[in-house]
Amino acid sequence: MLLGYITVIVAYLIWGAAPPIFKWALQDIPPFALAFIRFAGASIIFLPFLFKQDRRKVHVSDWKHIVLGGLWGVAINVGAFFIGLEFAPSINVHIINSMSPLLLYMLSIYILKEKPHAQIVKGMLIACVGVLIIVLAPLFDGAKSSLVGPVAPEMVFLGNMLFVAAVVGGVLITVHNKLVSKKISPFFITEVQFIVGALVFLPFMLVEQGNFNIATLTMQGWIGIVFGMVFSSALAYAAMNYGIQKIPAQDIGVLTYMMPVVAVLVAIPLLGEVPDIFFVIGTVVVAIGIVISERRKRFGRKT
Repeated sequence: MLLGYITVIVAYLIWGAAPPIFKWALQDIPPFALAFIRFAGASIIFLPFLFKQDRRKVHVSDWKHIVLGGLWGVAINVGAFFIGLEFAPSINVHIINSMSPLLLYMLSIYILKEKPHAQIVKGMLIACVGVLIIVLAPLFDGAKSSLVGPVAPEMVFLGNMLFVAAVVGGVLITVHNKLVSKKISPFFITEVQFIVGALVFLPFMLVEQGNFNIATLTMQGWIGIVFGMVFSSALAYAAMNYGIQKIPAQDIGVLTYMMPVVAVLVAIPLLGEVPDIFFVIGTVVVAIGIVISERRKRFGRKT
């Protein structure tokens, strides 16, 4: 179990730094090109694991969960995330992602039959109010600078909503993978889901080809590709799928709270993104919700 926690923490440290690094790289490469190269390359790295799994043990229902996990957790999660980065600040990603433990908790109760606790739900709902402050902030705060220059508040709001869609995808892949991870290799699951993601991104990348030539990429774009392919895809997904086997789904959700700190620490020097008042207020409300939801575990309260 200790190794499970360590691998999940490693995954979240990598994913914590991912939004500002990818936003920086997207100044040099289109979103679907980066997404396709990222997952096609990672699927090549994981290709040997595709043949190590005894596929006779993978039943039709297992394939359904693996493929659906790939569609939600790779195609929708990463596609919405990359497009959202073109308009909204990268530091918003993980604060908005703070609503994922509530969704994961509810689904773990309904699907995985884990025991519900009222205090945890109350704290997570408060955290979601903080997320809502950040999501709606562009409608009250005016235009923001983005990858495509100054954009209307409505477009920044759209970027935030795309981050919300990415959260839903990230939660659903965790649930689907949890249902099959005890009997199927996490590396096999990861490889199949990478292939699913790459196939979904391929036609969108082909549409982008009129405005993109890989031969013209600078070091900025290549760093994004290598980080996405090796670290954010191969290493982080494998670490997460291993951790899912070892620790409860609820604890996986709690560990996501380290990612906003990592994102801000990377975004300030890399992109010059400084938290505004809405971000600060929303983050404080999220933190209050987290403290409330975690008090039950720390002090052994029965609620």
